[in-house]
Parts: sequence; C-alpha cells; structure tokens
Amino acid sequence: MSDNNAPWEREIVTQLAESSLKEQRRARRWGIFFKTLTFVYIGAVIYLFANPDMSSVNLNEKHTALVELNGVIADNEKANADNIVTALRDAFDNEKTAGVILRINSPGGSPVQSGYIYDEMRRLREKHPDTPLYAVVTDICASGGYYIASAADKIYADKASIVGSIGVRMDNFGFVDAMQKLGVERRTLTAGENKALLDPFLPENEKAKQHMQTMLTEIHQQFINSVKEGRGDRLDTSVEGLFSGLIWTGEAAVKIGLVDELASSSYVAREVIGEETIVNYTVSDDILARFAERLGSTVAQVISTQFSAPAFR
Repeated sequence: MSDNNAPWEREIVTQLAESSLKEQRRARRWGIFFKTLTFVYIGAVIYLFANPDMSSVNLNEKHTALVELNGVIADNEKANADNIVTALRDAFDNEKTAGVILRINSPGGSPVQSGYIYDEMRRLREKHPDTPLYAVVTDICASGGYYIASAADKIYADKASIVGSIGVRMDNFGFVDAMQKLGVERRTLTAGENKALLDPFLPENEKAKQHMQTMLTEIHQQFINSVKEGRGDRLDTSVEGLFSGLIWTGEAAVKIGLVDELASSSYVAREVIGEETIVNYTVSDDILARFAERLGSTVAQVISTQFSAPAFR
C-alpha cells in the first residue's frame, strides 16, 4: 500500500518544494529591490550635499555671474522680484564678479514685480559702474520680461527668440446673457458705487470701463518710458507698432533696436565679459525641497527599471 502511495506523496512533496522555491525567489527579488532603494536613498543624500549649487563654487576667483529669470513674473512665482533682486545683489556685491548676465525666458507678468526688478537693476549699475550687466534672451522675452531686460547695458538674443510685446492687458468675462438664459438672478450688495467694478455677472459699466482703460494707459506709458530710458537712442521709435504689443524674432529685433546682438550666455561670458567661468547666483529652492525633488525622480527611475516591460535597448 505504501508503494502505491509513493508517487502521489512524491508529487505533493515536489509541488511543495517548487512553491517554496518560488516564494524564496520572490522574496529575494523584493529584498534586492528594497536594498537598491535604500542605496539610492543614501546616494541621493550624498549627492545632494556633495554637489551644491554653482553659486557656492569659484566665488573667490574671477567669474561671470549668472541670474536666471524663468517663467511668469509674479509675487507667488519663482520669478518674483525678491528672488531676482536678491540674486542680482549677491552677484554685484562679489568683488570677483567680472560681469553679470540676467538670462531671461519669460512671457511677462506683473508690472509691479517687473518694475521692482528694473529699478534695482538701474540702481546696481549706478552703484557698480565697473561691473557690466547684460540680458540674454533664450526662448521668449515679452511684456514684463522685456521691461526688465531694457534696464541692462545690452540685450542679446537668439535669432529665433520672441521679443517685445510692449503693452498692458487686463482680462475679464461677461456672463450676463448666460445668467438670463439659466434664469439666475445676480444679487450683490456693495458700499460704494464702484465696489463691484468689472463684476462679470453684471452688465458692462461704460464709466467703469473708461476708468480701467485710463489706468491701463497710464501703466502702458510707464512701461514705454522705462524702455526708452533703458534703450536710449538704440531704439527705433519710428517703427510702426513698436509699443502696441507686437512681438518680433530676435533677428528682427536687432534691426529695430529692441536687441543689440545675437549671442548666447556662454558667448557673452567668454567674448564680451572675458570670463568663461560662469557662477549661478539664482536663488534656488530650500534644501528639503531640492532633496524631495531629486529623491522622487531617482525613486521613479528605480521603480520603472524594476517593473518596466521588456524592450530593445
């Protein structure tokens, strides 16, 4: 009887052994994964502290200072006046700074924030007359971005850069007809006849509209005056639409005086300022934010490596 049961027993034992091996292999794979993750974590920490920003490198040697202005210029954005002004001051205050490059890639933003930066650039140039300040445009330098650039000694751009948009805008919507079709009645209480100025659910008020247009025209004129002051005789004011909000390529902008020359940051540092070593003074995120960003990116790469589908590499 034991002989008859032997094949059955052996089959059970074999299945149990195979299941145990599979479980061990699975546990080993997960163990390798989590060990790898731990090493990546430690490596990210080491990298973070072993690779500080360029702003802490070569500060005791002659160099070209770089400040980045990227994105929308607004109080709650990275390209706000406090960040840009702080970086510019640090760059100018270093005696080893041979020249400063403000590299701009911005569609514009707040007139107030742009004005703060413009005024500080003018002040720093007066305080440090021997330290040149150049604006270098990458993809776009429009509206508030160009407002700021015009305070530089010279403006450089790529031939395909977008430059200009000297104008001011204020967006609003009107939902009066939609409210009527939906049968919704607007009820607003105010103290002051213009407190609900530009309320999109109320009919357009011509008096209020004219007041806002006057305000925009005033800000526009401030913009124009600043550009003229910054660019001086280089600006061809006879160009039709120059202050109308139109934009030009970098190549065309050179011809009308919006841009001085076509060049990159590295060219300006090497050939114009004469110091090829570039030190980045841009205000960066705090250390915890940088760590979280780098760690998240690294972990994502590890996970994709562990679980990605087969592919030809």
